[in-house]
Amino acid sequence: MQTVLAEKQSIQSSITAENYAFLQRYIYQESGIVIDAGKNYLLESRLLPIVKQENLSTLNDLCNLLRATAPLPLKSKVVESMTTNETLFFRDIALFDGFQKNVLPELINARRDTKKISIWSAAASSGQEAYSIAMILKDMGLEGWRIQILGTDLNQQILDRAAAGRYLQIEVNRGLPAKYLVKHFTRVGLDWQINDSLRSMVSFQKFDLRSSMRSLGPFDIVFCRNVLIYFDVETKKKILSEIQKTMNSRGLLALGAAETTINLSTTYSRVAYGPATFYQVP
Repeated sequence: MQTVLAEKQSIQSSITAENYAFLQRYIYQESGIVIDAGKNYLLESRLLPIVKQENLSTLNDLCNLLRATAPLPLKSKVVESMTTNETLFFRDIALFDGFQKNVLPELINARRDTKKISIWSAAASSGQEAYSIAMILKDMGLEGWRIQILGTDLNQQILDRAAAGRYLQIEVNRGLPAKYLVKHFTRVGLDWQINDSLRSMVSFQKFDLRSSMRSLGPFDIVFCRNVLIYFDVETKKKILSEIQKTMNSRGLLALGAAETTINLSTTYSRVAYGPATFYQVP
């Protein structure tokens, strides 16, 4: 027991206070992600694999390299390692129920003339959210409609996985109903491959949510879930303001269960469909 405690103490003290503060500033500057004080374990778990890959000894060595002339691929690795890629198919089933039973029928009725629907998955990670949206739309039989689903993320490596549309057994076990697995996936060895007809509905690109969104949209619905929690208040306000500019009139925004527009924006109005909450622009 004492040995284990000693090892933990050694790990927690392996980065100097100066370098911890440097990493806080560096990660915030490059990604907008706020690393609170005392998150040594987080930096260790995310960055030590990079320390090993670069044949360095400690996080302090990595900090020195970042201060000096670290190559761009290394800088990208550091930033991407700090993005959270926890996701699953149909995450928050209540929200997807509201999306399928209430939001989409209203949207389809409003778009009868143009027969076009555009949706943005703004923190797409490895693609499960975007493909969940695509599966619902695919099964609504919208023949002749133009369905555009854009998935974006800061992490290019995880976006490459999303675009490939290939998932492990454990990933399809998490939240994916059997009917969708049978209908939209093909078994490839030990993995599951999303069928091309579904993949063609979704495109992926790297995008920093702190950037101007002028080139994006217009979207009918934006899913920006479980990502605002990692930003400070001013960055949240800016992101919500920029998202609003990408949306069609009466467009809807979906946030994570622990997220809200309250005290961040007066533009959005809360709309509830049973337990599912969306935020609507004028």
